Amino acid sequence: MKKTLLLLTALLSLSLPVSSPKAADYAYFGFEPAIITNYVAVKKKLGYVRLTVELMIEDSSNYDVVEHHAPLLRDAIITIIGQQPEAKIKSINGRHEIQRLCEAKVKNLLTKETGKPLIKKLLFTQWLDN
Repeated sequence: MKKTLLLLTALLSLSLPVSSPKAADYAYFGFEPAIITNYVAVKKKLGYVRLTVELMIEDSSNYDVVEHHAPLLRDAIITIIGQQPEAKIKSINGRHEIQRLCEAKVKNLLTKETGKPLIKKLLFTQWLDN
């Protein structure tokens, strides 16, 4: 029994090492200052939204590239939000849809500019509307 256990231990130590998947190397870029923009409310009144947006960058080495394109990305986010109806701005499901629209647009713009989407996720970390 003892010989079998020693032999089994020796064989296990000779087996190929188990490779663990590479740890993700994410970085986060936050738009500063917070984004504040108007939207058309009911009866042609203006409402406003103040939100904080973070981009989850897939590879931290791309942080400077994303930062370089921040004005373009910020403008796209502001444009999308400004086109939304009040009902969508004020509902949770509407905000999620707006977030998906913004994420798709940002990925599209980064792909056009750099050849890759560079970001994994766009996050609204704060949302205040009036």
